[in-house]
Amino acid sequence: MGEAPLRSNKPSSGAKAAVETVLANGMPSHEIPSTWTPSSWTTKPIKQDVIYDDRGAVERALAKLERLPPLVTPTEICKLKKSLRDVALGKAFLLQGGKSEFYVEVMDGANNLPGDCAELFDYCEEDSIESKIKLLLQMSLVLIWGINKPVVRIARMAGQFAKPRSSPTEVVDGKEVPSFRGDILNGYPLSERKPDPSRLVSAYFHSAATLNYIRAALASGIADLHSPMNWGLGHVQSKNIKAKYRSIVESITESLAFMRTVGADTASNALETVDLFTSHEGLLLDYEQSLTRHLRNPTNNSTAAPSDPATSSERGWYNTSAHFLWIGDRTRQLNGAHVEYFRGLENPIGIKVGPSMKDDELVKLLDIVNPNKEIGKVTLITRYGENKVDDLLAPHIEAVKQSGHVVVWQCDPMHGNTRSTPTGVKTRQFSSILNEVASALKIHRDHGSFLGGVHLELTGEAVTECVGGSEGLTDEDLSQNYTSYCDPRLNEKQALELAFLIAGHYRREGFGRR
Repeated sequence: MGEAPLRSNKPSSGAKAAVETVLANGMPSHEIPSTWTPSSWTTKPIKQDVIYDDRGAVERALAKLERLPPLVTPTEICKLKKSLRDVALGKAFLLQGGKSEFYVEVMDGANNLPGDCAELFDYCEEDSIESKIKLLLQMSLVLIWGINKPVVRIARMAGQFAKPRSSPTEVVDGKEVPSFRGDILNGYPLSERKPDPSRLVSAYFHSAATLNYIRAALASGIADLHSPMNWGLGHVQSKNIKAKYRSIVESITESLAFMRTVGADTASNALETVDLFTSHEGLLLDYEQSLTRHLRNPTNNSTAAPSDPATSSERGWYNTSAHFLWIGDRTRQLNGAHVEYFRGLENPIGIKVGPSMKDDELVKLLDIVNPNKEIGKVTLITRYGENKVDDLLAPHIEAVKQSGHVVVWQCDPMHGNTRSTPTGVKTRQFSSILNEVASALKIHRDHGSFLGGVHLELTGEAVTECVGGSEGLTDEDLSQNYTSYCDPRLNEKQALELAFLIAGHYRREGFGRR
């Protein structure tokens, strides 16, 4: 393990072009290192780096990725930026979620704890993708009913294949082996733990296939608002939740019938499909750099700040692996490689904000990644925990307000509320998840701010991984259908129940009535 971490130190063709442009414009050579390019992150210290044995295989994989077409387009990315601007201004709500699972022990001998859960290549199949789409549609319908605002939908899928770890190795059966770091790097079986460069290309094609089916399903009417009962209620057995959902559907059906009767149902296409964007943590920078392209800005791009060079340039640097990427809590160092890479992207980005984030550090981070203070460019994903949100959120809100940045505030009530049972099984209390969201809603309102959205780990399957809720699941019930070996997820019933509770909170408080 003494070999230096392998990076793609050779700049991509796009990065070379950027440097040549700088030289042509007469900028002194000593200033070039401070100029952003897709590869300038290689000059910075990096966390969560990867060591490969075969340097030639890595270079061939990255060269292949550079030749492959973009997975998403600047038009789609800028459309999301425009929607997130509305979220930052309190005009819309952000729902971000997905089904992630990660096959590791709860805690190994090296105390190797996972961060956000990773997507598996095996999830690239029809039923898995479709169930996730339908659950996000159901939740967004409930939220629209309660909040009376548009809902922006971002799925944690089609690229969330990498996994941050606290240690590059772990102990299994008394033997030290490389940690499993997600399908994009290595496999879970011990025989597949060595990082494999070919998985980089495989990750691209699994993302492409997932995106292709998402687009096909949406184009085929899966999100048609005329038939929301076709989304199904899967494993939900609660008569109360089913009755609430059917009541909302009946109300929408009556409204659509009235619009059709009076001839107002002319924008039928708007009722037959929705926008669904993709996201993942931008962890593996070699991969992200290879899919970063210097592309023409959309002609109708109205999201850039007036002082943004993008307004006077025909092209910008877009990460085309996903519409939205975030920086994890482990990789947000101010002088680190990940912050350096993210600061040059046109994409909207997220930053995980945990208990260790200092007020001044947060402001400095925003100044680096969003110097022109584009509204909604950055989403701050807070993950404090039920017992810490009251002490930590308010100072962060005030620091950001004083800085002049207008961000999307998003609550991740999952990761700060994880605990282990006496037998070592990881779980989350449903009431703790709800309490952190409720506290965030109140704190934002008290400080003249907006809670713009929620960031959830969920599944459409009837798993028993989070305790509590109307089902009354207890620690003893976890063994019934606990299929995640990492972070516990809300099942379909709990996810819908949370959506109803959030929606009900808005309706009672009148947050969405403007």
